[in-house]
Amino acid sequence: MTRTIPIAKAPAEQVPSTTLEGDGMGCHAGGETLLAAAKQAGKSEVLAQYAKDYPRNENAGPHDQPQSMCPAFGSLRVGLRMKRTATILSGSACCVYGLTFTSHFYGARRSVGYVPFNSETLVTGKLFEDIREAVHAQADPEKLDALVIINLCVPTASGVPLQLLPKEINGVRIIGIDVPGFGVPTHAEAKDVLAGAMLRYARQEVLSGPVAAPQGGRKALPSVALLGEMFPADPIGIAQLLAPMGLTAGPVVPTREWRELYAALDCVSVAAIHPFYTACVREFEAAGRSVVGSAPVGLEGTQDWLQNIGQASGIAQEKIDVARNQALQAMQGLMMAKPIQGRITLSGYEGSELLVGRLLVECGADVRYVGTACPATPWNQHDAAWLAAKGVQVQFRASLEQDLAAMHEYQPDLAIGTTPVVQKAKEACVPSLYFTNLISARPLMGVAGAGSLIQVVQAAIGNQNRFDRMKSFFGGTGAGHATGVWQSVPVDRPEFRAETKRQLERLQKKRKAEEMG
Repeated sequence: MTRTIPIAKAPAEQVPSTTLEGDGMGCHAGGETLLAAAKQAGKSEVLAQYAKDYPRNENAGPHDQPQSMCPAFGSLRVGLRMKRTATILSGSACCVYGLTFTSHFYGARRSVGYVPFNSETLVTGKLFEDIREAVHAQADPEKLDALVIINLCVPTASGVPLQLLPKEINGVRIIGIDVPGFGVPTHAEAKDVLAGAMLRYARQEVLSGPVAAPQGGRKALPSVALLGEMFPADPIGIAQLLAPMGLTAGPVVPTREWRELYAALDCVSVAAIHPFYTACVREFEAAGRSVVGSAPVGLEGTQDWLQNIGQASGIAQEKIDVARNQALQAMQGLMMAKPIQGRITLSGYEGSELLVGRLLVECGADVRYVGTACPATPWNQHDAAWLAAKGVQVQFRASLEQDLAAMHEYQPDLAIGTTPVVQKAKEACVPSLYFTNLISARPLMGVAGAGSLIQVVQAAIGNQNRFDRMKSFFGGTGAGHATGVWQSVPVDRPEFRAETKRQLERLQKKRKAEEMG
């Protein structure tokens, strides 16, 4: 029986706010206050939709917030990866600086627009006029197909009405979205906010008349649209799996150019590889397309997925059976040849964590815990049930505290997780892998996915001897307050820390009292 990691609920007066506490321009009010302000300012409809699309666990207790980078980064990243698409941010200067810095760190090769504001322009409505002026100045049809404007926390809470911007200027599509940290839980889900808005715009264009074909032309075979960012080799592998059924892999949403949105809508079915793209699913279903969850990972996963995709695409069972048999023959020998031996805990915030967990289990690993920052949806329900049947604890909306508790409880041979999880694992001399850069950034589907994952995981588990040697070598350097090499080890003074904490709490209470008048 799988043991559940308990997370104690704090007393009501000690429960912290759910999101951002401050950015210097009004965010210090806290998530709940900003949410209330945004609703009062006319954002009730969009925030209600976000609450439905990206649900939170309202009874999660003090550790209710998944650790993710600023949600707006997800939407920013989608726009920056598209050809002939520009992005303008509306938010506090420090937030914009952090987002643009992170975007370039992750390989962005273009500038990000910014409309600055102060208290006066925000309160008087001048900020919206400045945004409108910036949009008109940037809408050059020679350079752009689309221009994206993103409201961050403060403009959203203040009700800056991006919906009043023109839908197009000089043939350039104008897409305004709100992506506040108090409304969108993770940056992964923020990708869906922009991708869904673009799909909705493209679907309306299709309904209005003929649209342009993608730069590479239309697919010769009926296609399956792929929902969610993935390693570039995965669509190729999926296309090979689909070929015996007379199908091919369609565009990956989020797309790399606007016209690919039309091609994605022109599919026969949709594969929700990442199951949290709720807004995108809504647009595909409005276009009459069937959506299939999970992905072709491992033997069982690939067999089930091919069956479901074939049925959703109207393919005869004989062709489905051919595709399944070919996939079975290709993968069976590989996965049985070098099984993974070791206990693993897994966590991340990309949305593919359950798929990776399934593949690890089928590759022989003893997986005890899979945590994901994303929510439970109809499109990952089957994967969650499959993992639970194998004795794996699955935690949706996982917090860092839960991920660390699982690692402590299960004592894995390998911890796969976010940066702080990896850091804690290394401190405990446990081999670890950063999910985003070392697992998510490699093939996952089909034969290539199994082969790649087995190789990197086995290599990481094999590093235990290196950790043991380092611990033996550096063992005398101390830990905590005694970290380092000393002639005389410093004496811990917990009473000093307690006094400092007391003074800080007193200062915070004083500031809060002053704010309340």
